[in-house]
Amino acid sequence: MNSQTQRFSITGAAGSLECALDLPEAPPRGLALVAHPHPLYGGTMDNKVAQTLARAFVAIGYATVRMNFRGVGKSEGMHDAGLGETDDMELLLAHMTQQYPGLPVALAGFSFGTFVQSHLQQRLTEQGRPAERLVLVGSAAGKWAMADVPANTILIHGEQDDTIPLSAVLDWARPQDLPVIVIPGADHFFHRKLQHIKSFVVEMWHR
Repeated sequence: MNSQTQRFSITGAAGSLECALDLPEAPPRGLALVAHPHPLYGGTMDNKVAQTLARAFVAIGYATVRMNFRGVGKSEGMHDAGLGETDDMELLLAHMTQQYPGLPVALAGFSFGTFVQSHLQQRLTEQGRPAERLVLVGSAAGKWAMADVPANTILIHGEQDDTIPLSAVLDWARPQDLPVIVIPGADHFFHRKLQHIKSFVVEMWHR
């Protein structure tokens, strides 16, 4: 993301997993995990939306970590339809909470990454240690079986998303009474609209 990004790896069930950590200038006030879009369609942790989410969390003082899913970049293994990826993200969380104990945890994801993070939050809730809040951008609702998420989730979608239609996201959000922030004119990858994602996260985080 920038020259200060720290690259490291952890060992998961399928092998080594490539990770990237970005730190705020002051001591971190929280820990954020960012999940990237679908590995089989070119998704990586260096995706522009994933990087924008990382920048937003660094701006609000969070130590922010991304991970290449199985089979992406230097990460070993093969795509596991979200199941192994959720396991790997949980492992990354355990690693990071050892490095930064006691900090509140945020989960963020883009596209396929929202599916992973929704299921990780479900696991953490069942364990009695849910993340404080989620940010889901270009939610995978209607494409993959998203888990329900907390009422304070920040849900951002593009008006002209032709990969995951806004109508599918509304159908998923409606039973949960989840507000959806719609970016007018934005496509799935938020071309020329990335600044809105960062602005909404920074402005809404502590509301």
